[in-house]
Amino acid sequence: METSTPKQFLALGQRTVLEHSLESLWSAIVLDGLVLVSHGHPALASLIERHYEQNLIRAEGGKERSHSVLNGLNALSDSALANDWVLVHDAARPCVRQQDLHLLIDTLANNAVGGLLGTPARDTMKKTDIKGVVIETVERNFLWHACTPQMFRYGLLREALMKALEDGYEVTDEASAMEHAGYRPLMVEGHVDNIKITRPEDLPLAEYFLQQQGRL
Repeated sequence: METSTPKQFLALGQRTVLEHSLESLWSAIVLDGLVLVSHGHPALASLIERHYEQNLIRAEGGKERSHSVLNGLNALSDSALANDWVLVHDAARPCVRQQDLHLLIDTLANNAVGGLLGTPARDTMKKTDIKGVVIETVERNFLWHACTPQMFRYGLLREALMKALEDGYEVTDEASAMEHAGYRPLMVEGHVDNIKITRPEDLPLAEYFLQQQGRL
């Protein structure tokens, strides 16, 4: 992001990226609680105070994504039941739409495993070697961009993450941990504006999307 400030604390309009992401969840669905997993930052204390009345729980970030998510799940060990649903969302995805959240929840309500939001690959997909030389063109009809939230049963996801870590398996998202444990998550199509802020040019793009959604 070409800045020393973590991207979730960068300004997006009058709020930070993280606050927009939190508000996306709070305003769209009824949550029993929300766990904020993050390393310490000066902006964190005031943010937590503003959201305290909404039952915001704090958990410490880990070395990798899988460690952080597991820390968040462990923070719920005294309150969540094995069959409860949990949604894992990237702090850097402030533009997720309410209708996509409702679609995800409604679609997976009776699913035994769970699933995730995503968008089908639209471009021609190329596979390269380590030097960037194209090896092959990959069939795109069944390729998806994985997004968040990702929604799974509390007990299953916790066990899947622990197994992946024990096996030394590289987890890139929660669905990959579930796949490693032998489950087959369901992909639910969302909107392409559910972007993850990773580059400087993503900030004005996210601002545009929020304006289009009437949220900025």
